[in-house]
Amino acid sequence: MNYYQRLRDIREDNDLTQAQVAQVLNIQQTQYSRYERGAVQMSIDKYIMLAKYYNISLDYITGIIDEPKKIK
Repeated sequence: MNYYQRLRDIREDNDLTQAQVAQVLNIQQTQYSRYERGAVQMSIDKYIMLAKYYNISLDYITGIIDEPKKIK
C-alpha cells in the first residue's frame, strides 16, 4: 500500500473529511487532497501532527507496518 492511500484510509476510518484533517494540519483542503493523491509529499512535521491526532504510530501512517500501533 502506498503511503498516500494509507492517509485516505485512516481519514475515512475516522469518519473525517479532508477539510477536517486539513484544519488539524493548518493547511487548505486542496493541499491535503494533494497529499492523499500522492501529488505532493507531506513534510515530517505534518506526519507527526497526524500521528498525535490519530494516536497511531508513524510506521503505520507511512505504510511501513500494516497493523496500527497506539502511541504510548
